[in-house]
Amino acid sequence: MQFKTRKLWRLLLLSLLSTCAAAGIVNASEDDSSDQDTQGRRYTFSWMFSESDSMKPRGGTTSGPEVRLDSGTAGAFSELQVRGLMPQERDRRAILAMAGDYRTSFDFIETVGFTQGYRPVAPYQSWGTERVYVVANEPDFVSLQHIIVMHFLDADGFESDAMVVKHWRQDWQYEDTEMHAFEGHGAFARRALNEQLRTGAWTQTVYQVDDSPRYEAIGRWTHAPGVSFWQSGDRRRPLPRREFSVRDDYQALYGSHRITITPAGWTQEEDALKLVLDAQNRPAAEQPYLAREAGLSRYDRVLNYDFSAGDLYWQSTGPFWSRVRQYWTDLYNKESAFRVAKTVDGVPMFMALFDMAGQLFESQGEMDEAIEVLLSAYVTVLTAPVTAS
Repeated sequence: MQFKTRKLWRLLLLSLLSTCAAAGIVNASEDDSSDQDTQGRRYTFSWMFSESDSMKPRGGTTSGPEVRLDSGTAGAFSELQVRGLMPQERDRRAILAMAGDYRTSFDFIETVGFTQGYRPVAPYQSWGTERVYVVANEPDFVSLQHIIVMHFLDADGFESDAMVVKHWRQDWQYEDTEMHAFEGHGAFARRALNEQLRTGAWTQTVYQVDDSPRYEAIGRWTHAPGVSFWQSGDRRRPLPRREFSVRDDYQALYGSHRITITPAGWTQEEDALKLVLDAQNRPAAEQPYLAREAGLSRYDRVLNYDFSAGDLYWQSTGPFWSRVRQYWTDLYNKESAFRVAKTVDGVPMFMALFDMAGQLFESQGEMDEAIEVLLSAYVTVLTAPVTAS
């Protein structure tokens, strides 16, 4: 398989990234039920008195083949349930249990509005298929890379070649001493973690599809027979693509999230306030919060889905992305505050890096230099305070 980006796929990728949750997600029916039945099943709770047309879920519009769910208990979950484990090791096994093959679904809905004359906005729903790879597995550190593999169906029911999209990454650090917190308007700042807060806790750092930072949170794992979950503290995070592609009236989400490991897979629940910030990244004085949003992402294990195209992509481009990760590690270690731009001269960072990932380099030094030159255009080191509480 050739991974040099073709114009058609680049246009399709850009379209998907502009309209779906974080990267292109296939939105397809599980069975042969009618569209009306499918829509009826998709609501758990909603604004029951709103006009149905205005609250029709937005999200992906393409179709994909059916997937087969794994009804058994994952081996990683069984290893997590072993008696007598040290707390840190049980935590680490819970994190590793997120690796594997999944049907992923994303549901987001505003549940409460705070503004005068508030009208609820359409909820967001989409789903896809992705494999989660273990990039690093150490006693104090685990890194997981998500790769989406999509197979589209055309109007005649024919299946396309696989399309691969490097999705988000999550890094977990045990008893971390500091965080780079998102403050607003693309700015991140280093924050020290005191001993009481970090003892026995794990930080989760989430990175964008291009490995630029998204947000970082600290929390603790809780384990009981049959379930494990990690609860984050409150933190700010930037608007996801599903939001900033359609609105610009707020600048950050503020809240917490919970990750739950189950025999069938895992979930991420989110509780967030839509936060308006001023130019100094302070909550707006007159109306800081617009609405509260609930989110639920499900990762259900699947069987016999063809992720081979994702494996080939990761084998081919993995060395490049490891050097991109090193750039950000060096920046984190060197600078206490910086700002990241999504786009420079009309070119999104993710597209520039996705194109570069397919290039050939004579040496690692040449690759590092190209990455440095590219990313330096998107990153600004900050010397003045980036936020005020």
